[in-house]
Amino acid sequence: MAKLTRKQFLTGAGALGAAAITRRSARAGGHFVIKFGLDLAPDHPTTLHAIAAGKAIAAATDGDVRVQVFPSSQLGNDTHMLSEIRSGAIQMVSIGDNILATLTPTTAIDNVGFAFKDSATAWAALDGDVGTLVRADIEKAGLHPMTRIWDEGFRQITSKSKVIATPADLAGFKMRVPPSPISVSLFKSLGAAPVTINIAELYTALQTGVVDGQENPLSNIQTQKFYEVQKYCALSNHMWVGYWLLVNADFWASMPPDIQKIVGDAFDTQALTQRSDSLALNNSLQAKLSGEALVFNTPDPAPFRAMLKTSGFYDQWQQKFGPALWSALEKYTGSLA
Repeated sequence: MAKLTRKQFLTGAGALGAAAITRRSARAGGHFVIKFGLDLAPDHPTTLHAIAAGKAIAAATDGDVRVQVFPSSQLGNDTHMLSEIRSGAIQMVSIGDNILATLTPTTAIDNVGFAFKDSATAWAALDGDVGTLVRADIEKAGLHPMTRIWDEGFRQITSKSKVIATPADLAGFKMRVPPSPISVSLFKSLGAAPVTINIAELYTALQTGVVDGQENPLSNIQTQKFYEVQKYCALSNHMWVGYWLLVNADFWASMPPDIQKIVGDAFDTQALTQRSDSLALNNSLQAKLSGEALVFNTPDPAPFRAMLKTSGFYDQWQQKFGPALWSALEKYTGSLA
C-alpha cells in the first residue's frame, strides 16, 4: 500500500488507506481506541453521557476498548469532524442532524419547522419508523449510527437588540444558523437573513455584531455563554434537533460482533438518560438565564407556522424528503403541508 502523507491522512484523501491505518493503530496491543469528537462543552449532558458510556465500555471489555472524548470542538468544528470521520482519521463523532444533512439530506427530517409538539414525540419518531429510514441512509454514506438518537432539544431565538414576537420581527434580521440547508430555508421562509457560522465561532460573531442573533436550545445558550452577548430570548420551539452518534463504518466493521454489541448497547443505554437530562436541563434554564439578565418572551407559533405554509416551506421539504419519509413523519406529527 502506498505511504500516505500526513496532509493526505488529515484531509481525508485516500480514505480506504487511512481507514486501514486507523484500524491497525486502534488495535495496537490488542486494544481498540475510539477518538470521539463533539462540538459541545465539557459539562453538556451529551459530553457527560459520552464519558459515562466510555467508562461502561472499558469495564465491560476489561479495558480492551477505550473511548477518548474530545469536547468543545477540540478535533475541529462540525464540518471538519464530519470529513475526518469519513476519512477514518477519527473513529466517532456526535453531530447534529441538521449538519449531518449536508451529507445525508434525510437526517434533517426531524428539523421540519414546528413539527413536533414535544421532545417525547420526536424521540418516538426517531426510535420508530422515521429513524429506521434515516439510519439506512446514514449507512449508505459509510457511517454507522447508534440506534438511538441523542437529544439536543428545541431551539430558541436570541437577539441583541429586540424582542422577536412575530414573523415581522425577523424581517431582514441577520440570524446565525448552523451550516444546515433546512435551517437556512426555514429562516429565509420567515423573512430573516440567515448567515451560516459554526458554533465554535459563534460567540465572537455575536459579540462583534457579525450577526444580530442566533437560535439554539437553552442548554447551548447557557453552556456556550451566549447570554453574555445577547439580551432577548424568544421561546419559539421552532425546530427540534437531535445528535446522531456515528462511527466510521470501516472501523466499526473491524470490531468483532461481541465488541460491537457492547459499544452499541452502552451508547444506546446512555441515550435514554441523556435525553431525560437534556430535557430537564432545558426546562430548568429559563430561571437561571433570567438571572443572567436574559429577557424571555413566548411567541404564538401559529403566525410562524402559517407563514411557513404560505411561503411553500412545507411543500418544498415534502418534495425533497419524498413520500415515504414524509408519510412516516406525519404518523407522529399529524398533517403538516
